[in-house]
Amino acid sequence: MKKRKVLLVFGTRPEAIKMAPLYLELKRHAGIFDAKVCVTAQHRSMLDEALRAFSIKPDHDLNIMQDGQTLYHVTVAALARMEDVLEKEKPDLVLVHGDTTTTFAAALAAFYKRIPVGHVEAGLRSYDKAHPFPEEANRLLTDALCSVHFTPTATSKKALLRENIPAKNIFVTGNTVIDALLRMLKEKRRLSKSVPTAVPGRRGKTILVTAHRRENFGKPMRNIFTALKRIANDYPDANIVYPVHMNPNVRGPAREILAGIKNVSLLFPVNYSDMAGLMKLADFVVTDSGGIQEEAPSLGKPVLVLRQVTERPEAVRAGTVRVIGTDEKRIYGEIKRLIEDKVHYARMAKAVNPYGDGRASERTVDAIKYFFRIRNKRPADFVPGKRG
Repeated sequence: MKKRKVLLVFGTRPEAIKMAPLYLELKRHAGIFDAKVCVTAQHRSMLDEALRAFSIKPDHDLNIMQDGQTLYHVTVAALARMEDVLEKEKPDLVLVHGDTTTTFAAALAAFYKRIPVGHVEAGLRSYDKAHPFPEEANRLLTDALCSVHFTPTATSKKALLRENIPAKNIFVTGNTVIDALLRMLKEKRRLSKSVPTAVPGRRGKTILVTAHRRENFGKPMRNIFTALKRIANDYPDANIVYPVHMNPNVRGPAREILAGIKNVSLLFPVNYSDMAGLMKLADFVVTDSGGIQEEAPSLGKPVLVLRQVTERPEAVRAGTVRVIGTDEKRIYGEIKRLIEDKVHYARMAKAVNPYGDGRASERTVDAIKYFFRIRNKRPADFVPGKRG
């Protein structure tokens, strides 16, 4: 039987983390699939760290990142440089992930070559093209171009069905980020010496913070940091740990408002192993990230989401995630409540995991086999709490 060539394309650290377990699962089926990796390096250093964490060496590196890059540059450079890769590899299937500009550009490049595209983490919707920006539009455009869709939940499948995407092309797999997280925690790596687990002498709650979204640049970001400063001052036994994104729109105001506060640790971006360890150690998470909304609930950690809307409503319905926006008073009040109200904290900390069981990559590979008619029986959809 001729091997099917599958080309995985991604460009940022979150994509790399979520695609890594799928790539490794495809490599386990080397008799069936010839798996290749192409990175655009839309993000350079953070992408490289994730690749090292999973011992993945790309077959193609487009290296498009440049200082002060714009969405125009990322889109045009990724689209243009993908042409040569597709000409050389001639894959049977291109896999893209999620909602980045790389995702859309790679899907469009493959579409122009009439190569089928599979969308991993398909169907997420906020129903607001400005939040998150430009990710919501990237998802819509990518799903419109794809031939096969791998959705993390039944909710995301329903979103695609409402957009008239045929049910036969949709597979509910769970989210591969849970595969990655469980794999990393299973390895029991120690935190790097540069990463504090708590501020010495302070026995209060440890709060893990991530904030970097484009739509939060400016006043919303300053609101976030001002609220955190108030919490740090009002709760001196609390530990606020914040790996700060390298973007100057984030790093500048973070240092201006939070630097020098004794119970706030401003870190350089940490590797994925350290981030997994910090999530496990934290009491709760305050974030505008997407992936952490999926990861933290799987560890029983309450999550406060610094956005107006979320494309991941499952954990909100389960009660482990609250969308709180970027108003300073609201952020302060919600964090204060988690610190002081033990009943509220316990209710949110229930270990509810609607996103996966660590087998999403396995289900996705089974679905790819079915897509290529290598497998006769359609794989069963992922159902939270159901074994098998």
